[in-house]
Amino acid sequence: MTGGPVAAQGPAPEATDEATEEQPAVPEDPLGRTTPRGAFGGYIHAMAEESYDEAAEYLDLSGLPRRIARQGGAEIARRLRIALDQGGDVQPSVALSDQPEGKLNDGLAPHMERIGSVSLEDEVVPLYLERTQETDEPLWQISSETLKYLPESLDENLSTTVDQLLPSVLIQRKWQGVPIGHWLAMVLLAVLTYVIARLFVAAVIGAARQILKRRFPNYPAGLVQAFAQPIRIYLAVMLFVTAAQNAGISIIVRQYFSQVTVLVAWFAILLLAWRLIDVIADGLFSRMTRRANFGALSAIMFFRRSLKVLLLALGTISVLDIFGFDVTTGLAALGIGGIAIALGAQKTVENLVGGVSLILDQPVRVGDFCKVGDTVGTIEQIGMRSTRIRTLDRTMVVIPNGDLSGQVIENYAHRDRFWFHPTLGLRYETTPDQIRYLLVEIRSLLYAHPQVDPDPARIRFTGFGATSVNLEVFSYVLAKDYDDFLEIQEDLYLRIADIVQESGTGFAFPSQTVYLAGDTGLSESKARTAEAKVNEWRENGELPLPQFERERIDELKGSIPYPPPGSSTRR
Repeated sequence: MTGGPVAAQGPAPEATDEATEEQPAVPEDPLGRTTPRGAFGGYIHAMAEESYDEAAEYLDLSGLPRRIARQGGAEIARRLRIALDQGGDVQPSVALSDQPEGKLNDGLAPHMERIGSVSLEDEVVPLYLERTQETDEPLWQISSETLKYLPESLDENLSTTVDQLLPSVLIQRKWQGVPIGHWLAMVLLAVLTYVIARLFVAAVIGAARQILKRRFPNYPAGLVQAFAQPIRIYLAVMLFVTAAQNAGISIIVRQYFSQVTVLVAWFAILLLAWRLIDVIADGLFSRMTRRANFGALSAIMFFRRSLKVLLLALGTISVLDIFGFDVTTGLAALGIGGIAIALGAQKTVENLVGGVSLILDQPVRVGDFCKVGDTVGTIEQIGMRSTRIRTLDRTMVVIPNGDLSGQVIENYAHRDRFWFHPTLGLRYETTPDQIRYLLVEIRSLLYAHPQVDPDPARIRFTGFGATSVNLEVFSYVLAKDYDDFLEIQEDLYLRIADIVQESGTGFAFPSQTVYLAGDTGLSESKARTAEAKVNEWRENGELPLPQFERERIDELKGSIPYPPPGSSTRR
């Protein structure tokens, strides 16, 4: 990222439309000239070592005009370096192709690669690499299409801006074939350009805030701040690259720093994406909270984390590519090894899939009060691997998503009504009329209470228990949450207790009462009457056992008045 190629006035080789055949495996060149990146990087390294004879091996000297060729390869290599120092604009080394065939989609002939430009005698000439067949193996070299524009003489004593500003001691002493002052100047430029970028962006951000406040009063507060630091860093990189080139800092130093500038620029882009994810997620989170759409909160948090993980993966791949690792081969290896990794991490994959299913199906949401297995509590976080539940004891229970998705989940937060169904155990001394009184009054209470759904709302005499006469209530309470339900339930219990007290009876205790009385025995007259009736049925062949005849059932059907006489609902 030491500057993109500028518009060149020199002639560019024409692209060919002929399809290129697949190239055979390229033998390894000891000078690294099998790829454009290796070729130009080797030339820079040779220049840093001031090995001009070796640097000449990276030049295509065939077809050069005699006025240039007679200078010799070493001299041409040295003069090219001077030209690049004084006015060269070369792509970062990581932007150069690392494939033997080069870039095939750049509009140039397959054997040509444009990597930048160089200013020669007030003319901007493209800097080309050309794939040549100098030996038995194809090699990339700096093209004669560029070298032929080198003038017969260059003003070697022409001082660049940085040379004019540096003291002689920093120019005379060298490191990597470059004056030490150039290396120090790059560090100083990095600091100065960042300070300038910081001041400029601060002014722009301040103005942007004022404009947005006037035109869009409700704009997200963090939106402008999200752009501030990434733009500040990226602008500093752009200023740094431009300043280094215009100051005449050696091409060797600029190419060595190119990896750092690309890395910092990528960091600024990733930082901007990271902050935009946070701003968008926070905005959606606030909006869904205002709308009480709590189910969307879990999805927002989950996708925020997922996007950040994806962003980190892309950033890691980019960094590896910048430092020269073969990312394509690595990804292919990961694809093959992914099966083995998946087999070894089945539970992790299961938990990730379980997390996605929880987000999509939404059986529970953040803030829901629920029961999962034997755990009762409030959902605090649904992560990619696990879900966190805050129990009633204020402890934190972490359940893997794979296990959670396979369990029975009882969600109390989504109830539309609360079931109110107490069983009232009355003392056995309660008379039938007292039971009738309680049935009428408690049923009237359920119908009259504004927080009880009247359909259905009932109370029934359900039977005789071991120690009590049982009345069962069945109704639904209209409450917005569990706390509200407890308030209404408390009110109903107190009103029912008042009604029971008014009826003159009371609630039964789980106890036994022993009555001491003289035993009068069974009624012999009633027993003889019952036996006579059974004998009459038997003699007349009318005993309805083991079952009644169909005609008798039809005669009895509906013969008992219900509701009983005296009932207000008598039909």
